[in-house]
Amino acid sequence: MTEQMVTEADIELIQRIIPHRYPFLLIDKVRDIDPHKSAVGIKNVTFNEPHFQGHFPGAPIMPGVTIIEAMAQTAAVMVGISLDMADKDLLVYFMAIDKCKFRRKVVPGDVLELHVEAKRGGSKIWKFEGIAKVDGEMAAQAEFTAMMDLPQE
Repeated sequence: MTEQMVTEADIELIQRIIPHRYPFLLIDKVRDIDPHKSAVGIKNVTFNEPHFQGHFPGAPIMPGVTIIEAMAQTAAVMVGISLDMADKDLLVYFMAIDKCKFRRKVVPGDVLELHVEAKRGGSKIWKFEGIAKVDGEMAAQAEFTAMMDLPQE
């Protein structure tokens, strides 16, 4: 990417690293990137997101699975920065989700912070711990394992 260490990814860089697009791109930026170690994703939750039409009408709540997916996207961006994968067609697949718990509702107007930490990784298989927070309060937590489908050179 650059000779300087990248510590933040805006939406443009995120889209150069992971293939997700509307309506399934669930992070707006990633900050505090410490390559191979950790990152914090930011998701600005808005009423205009398609899942709120049915989850739940009259009481919109962000589905828990999309919170976990947003954690995984944050982790994928951190890995993409770590392995210099911008513009290289990185694909990432869940292998496991463990110890998943939901602690509070996430609703339109919230700013979701997705704190991810690599517990094991290097090239193809990575394991992470994630905590999602709103206003400093834990909304969800999970451990997850992912496989990086690294393009052939």
